[in-house]
Amino acid sequence: MNSYDLMIIGPATRDVNIDYTGAEDRCVGGAVTFCTPAARATGAKVFAAVKANLEDQDVLKPLGGDPADAALLPSAKTTLMRNEYFTADRERRNSSCPAQSDPVLPEEIPDVPCRLYHLAGLLYGDFPDALIEKLHQLGLVSADAQGFLRHNENGTLCFHDWEKKMKYLPYMDFLKTDAAEAEILTGLTDRAAAARQLHEWGAKEIVISHNSEILAYDGERYCTCPIKARNLSGRTGRGDTTFGSYLAMRMLGADMEEALLYATACVSLKMETPGPFTGTREDVQAYIREFYQG
Repeated sequence: MNSYDLMIIGPATRDVNIDYTGAEDRCVGGAVTFCTPAARATGAKVFAAVKANLEDQDVLKPLGGDPADAALLPSAKTTLMRNEYFTADRERRNSSCPAQSDPVLPEEIPDVPCRLYHLAGLLYGDFPDALIEKLHQLGLVSADAQGFLRHNENGTLCFHDWEKKMKYLPYMDFLKTDAAEAEILTGLTDRAAAARQLHEWGAKEIVISHNSEILAYDGERYCTCPIKARNLSGRTGRGDTTFGSYLAMRMLGADMEEALLYATACVSLKMETPGPFTGTREDVQAYIREFYQG
């Protein structure tokens, strides 16, 4: 049986994206869809556990890799998302969710050896508390805060603080938020201060994404790295690409600074092209040499 560096767990989505010009694009989305290819490009061994209706086998295609390194977890529905962007940089958008997949149940997690389990959630309810507790017993745990803050309220997406954050943040060996989510969790607008607060509440290592830079903090030091994308046509999936590649590099032995540089370069390159990252580790290293070390 294969042994994996990390397992990425979460719902795939059917996305309808409408840009600021009114142009419409339909594609497969979801945090797992963007995390997995970016993580695999590092050379890490990655297993993807994807929640979707079993008839939607095509949602596995954007993940790349060997089909044996992925599993479709059954759901009555596949999550449907509609994103309307109001600006060219895609920073302002309105999202709605006409359908949400079933929760990922503890007994559905594939029984394969794995060092880190990443909860790549989209919506509150994707991951029950019992799942967090089971994964904590199996290995390291990481999570995207989005999956605990963004609520689907009759199709409208609303953000609320995580009621059980004090209990479950100490279970998180890695935690990813964006700047807005960090403020919801901590009440702090300063990203460094928010990362420090999240660490004090128990999360071991925090990554906070922003449109200008990515920040990482492990309780001892801060690292930041600027985003250098030359265009933002592939803005969707920014945080997931960043964190997927960051986690993979950490699992491969990179320190926090090296992992952050790689992840920020990877997402900068990815944002220049719509869709999940399709490049290689060598492509990212070349981008680093040209734009970060030149």
